Amino acid sequence: MDLIGKTREFVATFLEGEPSSHDMSHINRVEALCLEIQKEEGGDLLVLQLAALLHDVGVIKEHEEGGDHAVYSAEIASEFLSKMGLGKEVIEAVTGCIRTHRFSAGESPEALEARILQDADRLDALGAVGIFRAVLSMGALRMLKYTTGMDKGSSKRTVYIEDPIEGFNEYMQYKPFTIPEKLNTDTAKKIAEERLKIMCLYLEALNLEARTANRGSK
Repeated sequence: MDLIGKTREFVATFLEGEPSSHDMSHINRVEALCLEIQKEEGGDLLVLQLAALLHDVGVIKEHEEGGDHAVYSAEIASEFLSKMGLGKEVIEAVTGCIRTHRFSAGESPEALEARILQDADRLDALGAVGIFRAVLSMGALRMLKYTTGMDKGSSKRTVYIEDPIEGFNEYMQYKPFTIPEKLNTDTAKKIAEERLKIMCLYLEALNLEARTANRGSK
């Protein structure tokens, strides 16, 4: 098995049972988006693919201990890639991408590969998949608080609103609708434009149906 295959297998084992939206399907989509953007924008393919595969490998530790999964992921990636025999320069390039990918951190990476990974990760929060991930993540985080008492401070203002539809509306304004202005590459911006159209149509339909139901209950 080649390095990419071994890395994919390693990550899949690490994320087995991941209850929120940072599961292996997310990893695969981010990887595919990275490759799509790289075709137009350039960048080191090996660094980018390894960073895409490993960027969320620390999310389980974040669920269990709090903290920042980007930092945990970079640490785990560094240890794994060292065992795989990669050189220091490549490992530092990969972990640099991982440390700066997170949306809530507000990082502005300089390396092209890091900019592409950040774009790809943000794009997966848009479109039909973005809607699915948002609902799945909100449900998982609400259940986490209910069962363990642990809440995610950065998500508090949207996830824990009593009315989940109201929370979803606030989430849309806080995250997806702000993503296009924060993207780094022209290729990612074109993809985002199409995906946001889907989200706008869905939100309009959701709120129309919710208002109709509210009028009917009065």
